[in-house]
Amino acid sequence: MKKIKKIISFESIFYPILMLGFMWMFYVLQQNGWFENCWGAIIPLSPDGLKGVLFSPLLHADIDHLISNSLPILGLTFLLFLFYPFIARKVFILGWILTSFLVWLLPPIDLETGQYQYTCVIGASGVVYVLAFFLFFSGVFRWNMKLLTVSMLVALYYGSLIWGIFPEEFFNKLEEPSKISWQSHLSGALIGTIMAFLFRKIGEERKKKFIWEYPNYYSEKDDKLWQEYKEKHPEDFQELPQKKEDDIWEHLEEIRNKG
Repeated sequence: MKKIKKIISFESIFYPILMLGFMWMFYVLQQNGWFENCWGAIIPLSPDGLKGVLFSPLLHADIDHLISNSLPILGLTFLLFLFYPFIARKVFILGWILTSFLVWLLPPIDLETGQYQYTCVIGASGVVYVLAFFLFFSGVFRWNMKLLTVSMLVALYYGSLIWGIFPEEFFNKLEEPSKISWQSHLSGALIGTIMAFLFRKIGEERKKKFIWEYPNYYSEKDDKLWQEYKEKHPEDFQELPQKKEDDIWEHLEEIRNKG
C-alpha cells in the first residue's frame, strides 16, 4: 500500500476529481435555470462570448455530452498530474484559457455556403484535446522511455481523437450543420502540441556529469598524485608475464606417451 502511495501522488487524484466535480455541479446548475441563452458559452468574435473563455469547458448540452467528456478528463488529468507534476497546473490552466480564446477568435463559417453562423460553443472537449496532444507529443519531444510509454497509452486509447480536428462535413453529408465544434478540437490540439514543444526541457532530470568527464579537463594536482603513485608502486606498471602459447603437437606427444 505504501508503494502505491509513493507512485500515485495526491495531486493526480485530487485535481481530476475536482475538475469532474465542477463539471457535474455546473451541469446541475444548468438544469436549474442557470447559464441560459448562451450565458457562459463562447460566442466567436462577440464581446459577450468572452465569458466563455472561463466558463464554457464547465458547461454541457446534455447528459450524454457531459459523460463523453467526463471519462477523458478524468483519465488524462490523472496522467498529466502523475507524470508531469512540475508543470501540470501550468499546462492545464494555460491550455484551458488559450484554447478557449483561440476558439473565440475562429469564426464559425458554414463550409458549404461560406456564411457566418452565430454559435454558442460549450463543453470540455477542447481541454480534452489539449491534454491528449500534450501527453502524446511531450513524450515524443522529450524522448524519455517512461514518458513515451504514456504517449503510446494515450495513442492507444485516444488516438481516434485525431479525426475530431476536422469538420464533420468532411466525412458525412449532413442535412443541417454539425453541432460538434471542430474548432475547439483543433484549437486544443494546436495548443497542446505547442506547449509540449515549449515545455520539453522543463523538469527533466539532468544526468550528473563529473568534472573529469569534460574533454578539456586537466588538474595539475591530479597529475602530481598520479606521478607519485607510479613512483611508489612501480610493480603495478610492469608488463605482466605472457602465457606461453600452447603447441598442439607437444600436447599430442604427451597424450601418446601416456598411452
